[in-house]
Amino acid sequence: MFGIDGLTITVLLALIVDFSVRAVAVIVVPRNRRPMSGMAWLLTIFFVPYLGVLLFLLIGYRTLPKKRRLMQDEINKFILDSTEGMELVRRDHPWPSWLESVVELNRNLGAMPLVGDNTASLIGEYQVAFDTLIADIDQAQKYVHVEFYILSLDHTTAPFFDALERAQQRGVTVRVLLDHIQSMRKPGFRRTKKRLTDAGIAWELMLPVQPFKGKWQRPDLRNHRKLLIVDGFVGFMGSQNIIDRSYNMRSNIRRGLQWKDFMTRLEGPIVSGLNAIFITDWYSETNELLTRDVEPVHPRPVTDALDCQVVPSGPGFKGENNLRLFLALLYYAQDRIIITSPYFVPDESIMYAITTAVQRGLHVELFVSEIGDQAVVYHAQRSYYEELLTAGVHIYMYKAPYILHAKHFTIDDEVAVVGSSNMDQRSFSLNMEVSLMVRGPSFVRSLRAMEDENRLNSRELTLEEWRKQPLRSTILDNLARLTSAVQ
Repeated sequence: MFGIDGLTITVLLALIVDFSVRAVAVIVVPRNRRPMSGMAWLLTIFFVPYLGVLLFLLIGYRTLPKKRRLMQDEINKFILDSTEGMELVRRDHPWPSWLESVVELNRNLGAMPLVGDNTASLIGEYQVAFDTLIADIDQAQKYVHVEFYILSLDHTTAPFFDALERAQQRGVTVRVLLDHIQSMRKPGFRRTKKRLTDAGIAWELMLPVQPFKGKWQRPDLRNHRKLLIVDGFVGFMGSQNIIDRSYNMRSNIRRGLQWKDFMTRLEGPIVSGLNAIFITDWYSETNELLTRDVEPVHPRPVTDALDCQVVPSGPGFKGENNLRLFLALLYYAQDRIIITSPYFVPDESIMYAITTAVQRGLHVELFVSEIGDQAVVYHAQRSYYEELLTAGVHIYMYKAPYILHAKHFTIDDEVAVVGSSNMDQRSFSLNMEVSLMVRGPSFVRSLRAMEDENRLNSRELTLEEWRKQPLRSTILDNLARLTSAVQ
């Protein structure tokens, strides 16, 4: 008889645990997950099982906590019910034959209705955007709703905080939402919170990760929206955060990086839709439903009116609303597609839609930055360039030291989408985003002018140049691409 010593028992137990972990992973991990994402997680767990399991438990689920999901369902129903029958659009000019189905798609996914009689102005200069925001805040009479992914007090943004305080002092209700993790990662987070508190402004952190306060969810599920609403009559949305254009990071300052952003100022019934998004997020963080601030939609006759539809997206919705909208428009396009996305890390469906558009005879352009501020994302993005160039996509690289951070794209001469959403898997699956679909030739022409300006400040990347990339760059690009599948 041979005895079984302690070491043997330990080894057997370790083997049983290891086998059990792998067996359970094969059952659990691929469920309701894209095949590439599921495979990436399984490989991580199989090669580094203990670390892989820990990471999966930490960031492997894209859903919000149950309480938040129930609140989101409640507010989604509230928005749909309160906006029923508000499809106020003109038919003076014929729509593209396909637009009706896209509007219906958005509505079914939880979007606001398409509403007409709106006006919009585009702001492509960083300081001009701040000046315009401050001017409108100074005109506020009832409320100012502020929601930004990053909100930071610094020498550039101090006048913005001063304007909020002036509004508060004259009796205007000011409410502020800022994303917890991203705002915390920037210098001056405590100073920012203290400034808001000292001004008497009501503020809340979005998606806070504060386990000791009972507030916890997957830490990389973030609220990436950028919104400001004044009295329900003026609204802003786009890509710009409330922070200096260097983002106050030492590495950025050392490299001389400057962010190139884009904001849209809106007037008209669509502002009620933007305000509804703020109300949704305020309710999620405070359990306070601001029904008194739900503005009725009043159509008003304006020249050169725009039809607009607000499309929220994020882990609080059952479908990837922005991805479905983008795919529908890419496949419906008849003439040209021009995409501006600072972080272009598409999934397979987006790549097929873009390359198929070229094969259908469309002119397709993609604007990205020549340099990157996030190494892994930058290299993952580059891994798609050869396939795009080979297909016939024109890639324009905005010249350093600027980071082209604007997010928009135009379809033919009729429809455009602007907002906070990148064309990457993070924006499709993990971030809470807001997009605005706009129908109106005048808006598209204005956006085309900004695209023309970007083209003058960019250089076109050619397939011949790309194929001269050193081997080390190709290796880094491909390794970074693998990490993008782990969602």
